[in-house]
This record gives sequence, structure tokens and C-alpha cells, in this order.
Amino acid sequence: MTVIIRFISILNAAVWCGSAIFVVVGLPALFAPDTKNALGDWNTGLAAQAVLARFFILQYWCLGIALFHLLAEWWFYSQPLWRFNAALILALGVFSLTAGLWLQPKLIELRRGKYQGPTLEQRTQSDHAFKIWHGTAQGANLLVIFALLAYLNHVTRVTENRRFSSSTKIRG
Repeated sequence: MTVIIRFISILNAAVWCGSAIFVVVGLPALFAPDTKNALGDWNTGLAAQAVLARFFILQYWCLGIALFHLLAEWWFYSQPLWRFNAALILALGVFSLTAGLWLQPKLIELRRGKYQGPTLEQRTQSDHAFKIWHGTAQGANLLVIFALLAYLNHVTRVTENRRFSSSTKIRG
């Protein structure tokens, strides 16, 4: 049972970290000149919004699995909940929920104002605000990647103080 939980936690951390890296490194490829020429600015943004919507759903699933793993470690290994790990997962959860439920809708609305605002002044203001919030989101995503790398490091480390961590300890 513990091997399965450990495998799921490592896989979860790798998927979670990989998806965050993709959003920062891979998703901007949608905004390459060739793609923008083929799809247009509006449709390129819609494609990015669709990818981000699925990204945040994946984030929520990964968060739930990480919380399950944290509780499973506590239950199966009789370890105290490590404050750093619990704080890290909770901070990642707060960020994911804030980004997905508050920031992303705000960016969608600003983008809509950028292209469909009734006046040139409103479109310009929306464009300026969109750039600021988007830059803030990208900076926060970089911090999340570092936090996820720390989490990935944690779940791949084998600690000797775990109960039932090896077959020799069970026999003894």
C-alpha cells in the first residue's frame, strides 16, 4: 500500500510541476507570429484561455492528491505532519485557487475590454492593466515552479525514520 501511495505522490508531483513549467515555457508558443497570423489575436487568446482553464483544473486535482498524500504519510507512517510540507502544499493551494478563481477571470475580462471596449481609451486602459496583471501572474508562476520543485524533491526523497519504510524493518 505504501509503495502505491509513494508512486502516486511522485507521479502527481511530476505532473503538477511539469504542467506549471509548460504554462510558463510552452504556452507562449501560441503567441508566436505565425500562430497569431493564422488564428488572429482574438482566437489565439481564446485558445490560451482554453488551455489555462484545463491547467487550473489539473492544478486542483494535483492539490487534492498532494493533500491526500500528506495525510497518508501521517496515517501510514505515523509521522507528524511536517510544517514545511503542509505549509508548502497549503500555499500552493491558495495560489492555485486564487489564480484560477480570481485572477484568471480578471484577465479574461481585461482581455475582453482590450479588444471589445466601447472606446479607445477603455481599450488602452484594459490593455495596460492586462499587461500588468499578466506579468504579475507569470512572475508568480515562476515562484510556484520553484515551490513545486521543492515539493517534488520532498516526495522523491526516501527517509529512514518512516515506519514500514523497508521490508527488513517489518521483519524485525
